[in-house]
Amino acid sequence: MRSPTRFRPVAAAALLGLLAVFAGPGGGSAQAAADETASTVGDVTGFDAEGSVYRLTAGDAEARVSFVSAETFRLELAPDGRFTDPTGDDIVLPRQGKAPRTKWADKGDRYELSTSKVTLRAYKSPLRFALYRSDGSRVWAESKGLSWSADGTTQSLARGADEQFYGAGMQNGRGNTSHRGKKVEVSVDYDWDDGGHPNSVPFYLSSEGYGVFRNTYAPNTYDFAAPVTATAKEQRFDAYYFAGRGSDATKDVIGQYTELTGKPFLPPVYGMEIGDADCYLHNANRGERHTLDALEVADGYVENDMPNGWMLVNDGYGCGYEDLGETAKGLAERKMKMGLWTEDGLDKIAEQVKAGQRVAKLDVAWVGDGYKKALDGCKDAYRGIEDNSDARGFTWAPESWSGAQRCGVQWSGDQSGSWEYIRWQIPTYAGSTMSGLAYTTGDVDGIFGGSPKTYVRDLQWKMFLPVTMTMDGWAASDKQPFRQGEPYTSINRKYLKLHESLLPYLYSYAHEATETGVGAVRPLALEYPHDPKAATDAAKYEFLTGEDFLVAPVYKDTTTRDGIYLPKGTWTDYWSGRTYRGPTTIDGYSAPLDTLPLFVRGGATVPMWPGGIRSYQDRKADSPLAWDIYPQGTSSFELYEDDGVTRQHRDGKYATQRAEVRAPHSGAGDVRVRIGASKGAYEGKPGSRDHAFTLHTGDAPSRVRLDGRTLPRLTSQHAYDRARAGWFYDRDDRAGVVKVKTAALRTDRAFELRLDDTSAVGGAVPGAPATVSVPADQELGAGTPGKVAVDITAGTKDATGVEATLDVPAGWTAGTAKADRIPAGTTRRVEVVLTPAKDADIGEQPLTATVRHRSAGQDRTAVQRFALGVMPETPTRDTWASDMKWLKSTNGYGPAERDRSNGESGAADGHPLTLAGKTYEKGIGTHADSVIEVYAGGRCGTFTADVGIDDEINGYGEVAFSVEADGKVLWTSPKVTGASASVPVDVDVRGARHVGLKVSDTNGSKSGDHADWAAARFSCG
Repeated sequence: MRSPTRFRPVAAAALLGLLAVFAGPGGGSAQAAADETASTVGDVTGFDAEGSVYRLTAGDAEARVSFVSAETFRLELAPDGRFTDPTGDDIVLPRQGKAPRTKWADKGDRYELSTSKVTLRAYKSPLRFALYRSDGSRVWAESKGLSWSADGTTQSLARGADEQFYGAGMQNGRGNTSHRGKKVEVSVDYDWDDGGHPNSVPFYLSSEGYGVFRNTYAPNTYDFAAPVTATAKEQRFDAYYFAGRGSDATKDVIGQYTELTGKPFLPPVYGMEIGDADCYLHNANRGERHTLDALEVADGYVENDMPNGWMLVNDGYGCGYEDLGETAKGLAERKMKMGLWTEDGLDKIAEQVKAGQRVAKLDVAWVGDGYKKALDGCKDAYRGIEDNSDARGFTWAPESWSGAQRCGVQWSGDQSGSWEYIRWQIPTYAGSTMSGLAYTTGDVDGIFGGSPKTYVRDLQWKMFLPVTMTMDGWAASDKQPFRQGEPYTSINRKYLKLHESLLPYLYSYAHEATETGVGAVRPLALEYPHDPKAATDAAKYEFLTGEDFLVAPVYKDTTTRDGIYLPKGTWTDYWSGRTYRGPTTIDGYSAPLDTLPLFVRGGATVPMWPGGIRSYQDRKADSPLAWDIYPQGTSSFELYEDDGVTRQHRDGKYATQRAEVRAPHSGAGDVRVRIGASKGAYEGKPGSRDHAFTLHTGDAPSRVRLDGRTLPRLTSQHAYDRARAGWFYDRDDRAGVVKVKTAALRTDRAFELRLDDTSAVGGAVPGAPATVSVPADQELGAGTPGKVAVDITAGTKDATGVEATLDVPAGWTAGTAKADRIPAGTTRRVEVVLTPAKDADIGEQPLTATVRHRSAGQDRTAVQRFALGVMPETPTRDTWASDMKWLKSTNGYGPAERDRSNGESGAADGHPLTLAGKTYEKGIGTHADSVIEVYAGGRCGTFTADVGIDDEINGYGEVAFSVEADGKVLWTSPKVTGASASVPVDVDVRGARHVGLKVSDTNGSKSGDHADWAAARFSCG
């Protein structure tokens, strides 16, 4: 059975013993718990106060309350009256400042322990706690007293009618929407797929404005039912509570938690560029190689003009390395840093760092026990880099615990690339932010499986994570972003360079995380806590990067995206400039392969590096800075800068620069941009630099002034590119933008840019411009003339002088469709004549529909990216399915095979097709779940085949086959097992254009599901 294993073989073997025992210190056995009834704390029998520390006894048990700040306190319970502290100062930082002033009062039925901000009520009979704010509002209350058994200690809290819950660290497939009504495990489980919980954190927070951190190395279980129960598998209770303040209470809770356990570290800037990992020495999957061969791969990034910040050169069990110093030097010459995978520990990290190592990736082979071991490994690797160089510590971990946010990137483990992989990863990383994890990520397209399409789709959205990497050597072919050929290489380059351009924005948010604990990647519920949909599945498959970008990845093999939820505000399509008013849900968003659904918040002011650079090292002291501005109301952004590499920023060597924008909230008016003086200093700080601005106004200003001086208006993009300073209104760029450039300006002085008589984002007459859409699933044959339908919807004003064109590749020809007038609010469909090139690639071809028109007194342009299906020649005679062009080929493991059984992860590595002792020369070999789609063009009559599980499986496997035509199921087989006889297929496909051959797993286990379409043949003519 050649099916993928979940873990690398050595890791799996190393962990088998761990799975048989209770994971984590302080735990008892499940059997002991079953044999013993839980005990609940009884009535208070004693009380003592000493400063900000209070003790309450209840028989043999004793509780202790210690206030850390006016909003943070620690609650402990020792069932036997003896307090223990297994974590010591491992997690909680030893210096928390001076304890707050507190007071207490005996209210008869309870004691009240108070700071200036909160009061903790300790009810006497039985002992039970409840927290209130100083205004008398309840924060939380126990529904019964603390309880314990041999298997753990539990707190039970009353659940509010609308209370939502988040946190628990990295919870694969969930976390950015509410945990309400769900059970969440916080432990080491070695499950890196959907439903697993690597990098767990024993911390959760509530929409009621509080958070709870369980100070322990024991596994936890949180059941967010009614009541909420939080259990740690140890006979002690130790938790810190945080009461959030103000309108951003959730962020404040994360800030208090990370004040206690450590703020996220600030990565080096190269760590925020994509990384690359592989084994180069003694790699069984790739043949004999040497560590210096990594330089040839590095050259691939350079030659393909692709950013890459670092390379792990020994990522593979037993890999090792050689020529370390020479390798590091060669990578440095290519503007990259060297990283090493620490398979067995850190005993050589000093000499490795001195040789040039700047990244340390940890592994389950030695930190797989998790808990204290994983946290110590993260801290030791981090210190190993810093103790032996002037660089910042930069580590990656597949398992970690509370406190690891201060020393490493949390990475979700080894997975297989697929559409499902993309789907469940989307909520994972934004959800992790709710636990103070600022840098969480997964390998681009996994380390197994994958395809060029899934690679592109996965890389697109991961470019809006602060950190990510690609891993090679385990899949059928290497996974660098230039390996897939065109059009994939160009699309990957586009998004890698977009990420590089956005580094000033992302790096500023990285600095913010060091102060607030809140990472850049955020669930909608964090920024829109009062939006009832933000906590629900309506927002599950999208996230925010910072406050300004809303990312809605495509996670299916499709060119449209449904269910994009936009919260309150104005949102602008990053690619077309079309504006939307939230809250709203977008269905049918056109997203060809090169288009990530991406929206920008009205009021955004985004600092960028212009010029399409490949590395941060391409930046010079006087390199220009760009600002991408979506003016609406009053808004601001604070740019953070330092040298990006050393630790000098910790000594105050950094600079901040504030950008402030004032614009109408909607409609016509002036726009003012003030760039403040850069405050602070660091090595390499520019004394002056050029500035470029892109202002999404939708209307041209009457003039543009810089500190009162009128800038020249330029009449074309060419003139703008050649000018030293000036401005240009480009109607064709994203619904109309104002582009402004300045000559070099001193960074220690503020300046102001003023645009007169323009507008907020959306234009002077909001909603006036026309919008364009292109119906999905349109097809043309290669070299065959046809028409493409384009729908034009006039806005609040008539659209006149309408011309619709298509921007097409070389070798294609396209006409123009016109309409004199489209009345306001109506839609007119026009048809544009189009002939694809004879040698056009078969499949999805991204094109752009451009509609020029006039509305509300302005010349305007609306654009829409869409995918046209380019079809192969229609079959005119009987045809083997394995000889046809496949429009779609998805497979459960490795590639689907032509005229062979399903093989390993490479192409054409299967065996002869064999069913019930009969060998077939023609057919298709797949592995459930799979879909093969071909183009029949309505010219075929029947489809025939013999189907079954290949004899090579020796009786294993269980699947069902089906034949679909144009989305309709025509035939489905009975359940087929490895012991079944082959099943004959004879299906009428008359009139069908697209025929899909589908295999589905039927028993939840895909082991051995090698499903053959033997002698698969279409009768056509």
